[in-house]
Amino acid sequence: MTYRRLTGPAESYDALVQRFRWPQPTHFNIGVETVDRHATDPERLALIYERDDGSVERYTFARIKDLSDRFALALRALGLVAGDRVAILLPQAPDTAISHAAIYKSGAIALPLFTQFGPDALRYRLSDSGARVVITNPDNLDKVMALRAELPELQHVIVTGAGQVAGTQSFERLIDQVQGTFEPVNTQAEDPALIIYTSGTTGNPKGALHAHRVLLGHLPGVELPHEFFPQPDDLFWTPADWAWIGGLLDVLLPAWYYGVPVLAHRFPKFDPEQAFELMARHSVRNSFLPPTALKLMRQVPDSRQRFGCQLRSIGSGGETLGSEILDWGRETFGLEINEFYGQTECNLIVGNCAGLMPVRPGSMGRAIPGHEVAIVDESGQPLPDGTDGLIAVHRLDPAMMLRYWNRPEATEEKFIGDWLLTGDMGRRDSDGYFWYLGRTDDVITSAGYRIGPAEIEDCLLRHPAVAMAAVIGVPDKVRTEVVKAFVVLAPGHTAEAKLAEDIQQFVRQHLAAYETPREVAFVEELPLTTTGKVMRRVLREQEPGRR
Repeated sequence: MTYRRLTGPAESYDALVQRFRWPQPTHFNIGVETVDRHATDPERLALIYERDDGSVERYTFARIKDLSDRFALALRALGLVAGDRVAILLPQAPDTAISHAAIYKSGAIALPLFTQFGPDALRYRLSDSGARVVITNPDNLDKVMALRAELPELQHVIVTGAGQVAGTQSFERLIDQVQGTFEPVNTQAEDPALIIYTSGTTGNPKGALHAHRVLLGHLPGVELPHEFFPQPDDLFWTPADWAWIGGLLDVLLPAWYYGVPVLAHRFPKFDPEQAFELMARHSVRNSFLPPTALKLMRQVPDSRQRFGCQLRSIGSGGETLGSEILDWGRETFGLEINEFYGQTECNLIVGNCAGLMPVRPGSMGRAIPGHEVAIVDESGQPLPDGTDGLIAVHRLDPAMMLRYWNRPEATEEKFIGDWLLTGDMGRRDSDGYFWYLGRTDDVITSAGYRIGPAEIEDCLLRHPAVAMAAVIGVPDKVRTEVVKAFVVLAPGHTAEAKLAEDIQQFVRQHLAAYETPREVAFVEELPLTTTGKVMRRVLREQEPGRR
């Protein structure tokens, strides 16, 4: 059974839900289905890559297939076998997409990593996953090489665009020198394909291991928020990095599954005016724009008149959109911004589609056809409509992770009976619209990133001046929340602005910039439970603007 697209708005939402059936293929390979399947047309465009200097290069699916086949042969020559983990520490670029396709076709497991990760974040993920190979570029090579001695399972470092570097392999040379014909591994749909690490809301980040069929599980959740994607002349772009599930499985891979070209360009730092210019210059038709990006773009004056973007659809997720952003979207782009919802473990399960059903400001939308989503109590029992409870999704969902990597206990704790508990509180109204109410854990949502406090607190404690630390999110008009750290100083240190700046810089050097506390508050003690756990809830309640 092949995947059958959702039809247009002539059908009602209820009709779509009733007739929807998931394909259940025995075998499925993401690389074959997103690249090789379209390569029979030698002119079919896959990727438009705009470099930092403004130059543009276009890649057909046939070219991506050839390069990914060659790279897969090179990986095989290095001794890579099915199930090995291959880390990709690269920004939005052709080499990133080529690496993904080659890894999937090899039967290996891709490990996307964000280029802003510092050494501690990289060390943990590379060690925990047992990655055998890292693919990176010159900008990030030093970080990897500094960690190599601490990663006994890491056998090969492959560098793009750098020629020959001691102790590494050249990405381009491997591709150029390889000989032979590559035959993709005939992977089963349930075979593992990639690991994406969570934000670490409770303890260290966990690696969500996904099967090849996860791509099928995402398709209806792309089609609806993007108004029955694909349509003629569609072209997709997102500022979200392909290292995150939002960039990879909400944009790149679904677009390629349908043979739709993707624009690749990653700003060193998001610039709202440049985002408008980029989308107008390339006639982008579809975009996933996180709420923070939308808030920044809203501050650009006369954007509709100045840029004349011709977007057909905008999807947004990660934070709730208010009526002001929705109104601005209509005025600026002449369309409804469709909000959607999901998480790393099971993504794109709820969403809006203005062409099918009214958008209700503040609502995440309705369950995407094919996904069984409910509001349940702490024992996993579904609750009546209108009742506050836990947002849950059925454990047999095709977008569901296989398990947490090396974390059987955490996997078991994530499920209750037939349900995966998202950790978010919500409500469903009598018309089936879901409303996000808040988090049950301590996750911080900042500029579209979900940030766990534990990793930051561990880093803070390594600073010589810090005796104890706790991290929370505090309200911010642009980013929704920013990170605030509460620090109890070690003896011999004095609370002063210079020390706060030093602590911030320490975190920035070891983690990602978005994880760096925007504010450091020095306190005499932290609120603790009787067992010595920090009560972040108490800290949040003391902050202005918190209810």
